[in-house]
Amino acid sequence: MIKIKINGKTVACEEGSTIMRAAKSKGINIPGLCGHPDLPIKANCRVCVVEVVGRKNLVTSCSTKAENGMEILTESGRVRRARNANLELIYAEHIEKCPECIWRFECKLLKTAQKYKLLITTFRDRKKDRRTYKFANAVEIDGTQCIDCRNCVDACSLLQNIHYLELAGKGVNQEVVPTKKKNIQCILCGQCAVHCPVSAAQEQAQWRDAESLIKNKSKSGKIMVAQFAPSIRVSIGEDFGLPYGQIVTEQIVAGLRQLGFDYVFDVNFSADITTIIEAEELLSRLSKKTAKAPMPMITSCCPGWVNYAEIYHPEILPHLTTARSPHIHGGGIIKTYWAKKMGLNPKNIVVVSIMPCTAKKYEAKRPEMKIKGLYPVDNVLTTREFSFMLKKNNLDLSKLKKSRADNPLGEYSGAAAIFGGSGGVMESALRAAHVLACGDRRSGVCRSRVDYKAVRGSEDIKEATVAVAGKMLRVAVVNGIGHVEPVLKNLKKYDYIEVMACPGGCIGGGGQPIPTSRKIISERAAALHEIDKKSAFRKSYDNKGALDVLKWLKNENHKLEHAVLHTKYKKRRKY
Repeated sequence: MIKIKINGKTVACEEGSTIMRAAKSKGINIPGLCGHPDLPIKANCRVCVVEVVGRKNLVTSCSTKAENGMEILTESGRVRRARNANLELIYAEHIEKCPECIWRFECKLLKTAQKYKLLITTFRDRKKDRRTYKFANAVEIDGTQCIDCRNCVDACSLLQNIHYLELAGKGVNQEVVPTKKKNIQCILCGQCAVHCPVSAAQEQAQWRDAESLIKNKSKSGKIMVAQFAPSIRVSIGEDFGLPYGQIVTEQIVAGLRQLGFDYVFDVNFSADITTIIEAEELLSRLSKKTAKAPMPMITSCCPGWVNYAEIYHPEILPHLTTARSPHIHGGGIIKTYWAKKMGLNPKNIVVVSIMPCTAKKYEAKRPEMKIKGLYPVDNVLTTREFSFMLKKNNLDLSKLKKSRADNPLGEYSGAAAIFGGSGGVMESALRAAHVLACGDRRSGVCRSRVDYKAVRGSEDIKEATVAVAGKMLRVAVVNGIGHVEPVLKNLKKYDYIEVMACPGGCIGGGGQPIPTSRKIISERAAALHEIDKKSAFRKSYDNKGALDVLKWLKNENHKLEHAVLHTKYKKRRKY
């Protein structure tokens, strides 16, 4: 430990700590825009400058190491003048689109400008003619708002190992652009967006469409149905001042009702459906091992990973499970089973999914998802879009009176809850496969098996050998697309593989609240496992409502059953 002084106050910190980290540990806030704990320090926004007594020049606190005996001033006249100038220069490269920006209620740049009482139009806008690059219908990079922090480039290359974003030009003409290399494509994961401090990299918003549909539903006769993902309940509270990992399931339901949705369903219900279908397919593949359904089986509920497989490794597509993802299952069930039970015309039902993911926007509009000519899901909103809609309508999620999701599609198991974290899909399917393989037997190797802790955790690649009804399965869990290649090169080692494109899985998705870091992801993951632990039942096969839906689909006809529950993949060069 060493001792330094910050604004006259003695502070003890670890040797090697930066000034910013030492200050933060003692509750002293130094503003900054370009830093992210999961990315290399670049010190290029220069908003975090401080004065070190005895030094001629100001230093960036995010990159300067604290030294024993150092005296630091964070709000001196020199510092404030330099900080204000740097912020005003940043505003000259960030066109203000605040009224329509979904980041406006959380925007650090806007809050800093308000705190320091800046004139944000001191310098002319030098990027007003920059273009916006749109990637499918999911993500975009708005060049007029970019402040050159390069977090999006680092997230795409260092975290995800995709290298789709790069820098072009020099000096004041430098900008972030998509690569021109034809063999590299965006997988729409949105990690660029969740690491951008000013919403230059962002989702392609669909909240306006949802808002318009709700506003005009009485005239159009549309029934507005919302469904929300497993991970949303442990992340969105952060945008309303709640602790990381706070569980707000029933507040989400209340918020969606307040926004004007007629029905609200929990995607956890359809996650149980997905789990059962995937477990059945796993056991089928283990017993048959055909050329059309080879081993190992690989999960497919992550659309970013599916995009990666279709673009970069089409040869492995037969390995992907044919089970649709939970929210697509949910939409299909709503427009078939639920519509018939309620006596509704599926054409009049609008399904809006609240997702932690940008790639889900693209997934929902894949033509192969259609059932009888209708998309199961009509709109996909990210967690950030949902948060923006609530705040825009003066709804504080933390203060809403709790409400429960609608039935018969609201009940769920603990296995469904953990779907949102890395290893969760794997563990859920293993629980279900164990039940399915054992049948009614409850002794010996078929004693109730719930916890598969070997597949949990934050490691980049988790490998284990697990027992399912007496069979030993070799499994692997890939935590982030940047780590998938070593596993794909050794497919023969495994029986079952889970891949999630975003670090941490859905709880670290590209549509989640900002900031999202490894530390925050761990808090969200712990909350999901707490839900699982406290659930009335923890295996998908104990969800009677899910079993009723599957029985109904089977009795209707095979073609409909297959359309609702399964899908296919194909080689793609681009979108």
